[in-house]
Amino acid sequence: MERIAEPEELMDDAGQAQAYAQADFSEANGLFVDLLERLSPGPLSGYLLDLGCGPADIPWALARRHPTLHIDAVDGARSMLDLARRKIDADAEVRQRIDLICEHLPCPTLPENAYQLIVSNSLLHHLAKPEVMWQTVAACAQSGAQVLVMDLARPASELAVDALVETYAINEPEVLRKDFRNSLFAAYSVAEVEAQLQTAGLHSLNVSMVSDRHLAVSGRI
Repeated sequence: MERIAEPEELMDDAGQAQAYAQADFSEANGLFVDLLERLSPGPLSGYLLDLGCGPADIPWALARRHPTLHIDAVDGARSMLDLARRKIDADAEVRQRIDLICEHLPCPTLPENAYQLIVSNSLLHHLAKPEVMWQTVAACAQSGAQVLVMDLARPASELAVDALVETYAINEPEVLRKDFRNSLFAAYSVAEVEAQLQTAGLHSLNVSMVSDRHLAVSGRI
């Protein structure tokens, strides 16, 4: 099935952001955190860059689980970061260790060669030019940095898209059902992401399916 890009890259409508923040993404977020922790030999520490953090559910969870972790969380949607700010400011345990940055990729203000971990969850399919993701990863990672980028994988057919929407979004508001369906059409395939990595020169990163709807790019720079 051919990829169909989303109408807009950013989820910056206030109502859309609120619906997204209230939705139950605990399964996917839990999968992401589990994958990241399994990639690391011990507790996560140092400086982590999260690209496309949304309402910052994953940075918040990681900061609570790993007290020596400092996180720069980037998103281009101000409405998402407003929700993230309220969540983080209410938690004294993490608010000094998470910095929220409203920027679009590529993000020239980010420090180069500065991060021991670079992560992203569900940003790649929003990008009309996915190379900006990999350029940012290559520029910001320290040598040996751990990378984990998880995203939706495009199904083989429209029927498969509809089946996933009915399985995972049947009880969600219509705006989220529509967004999920659009995102599945806009997602990249494993082969396409492998080609992106080769073009970017990130030969040490690998792509694999990690659920019936998610792929993950992982490895060290």
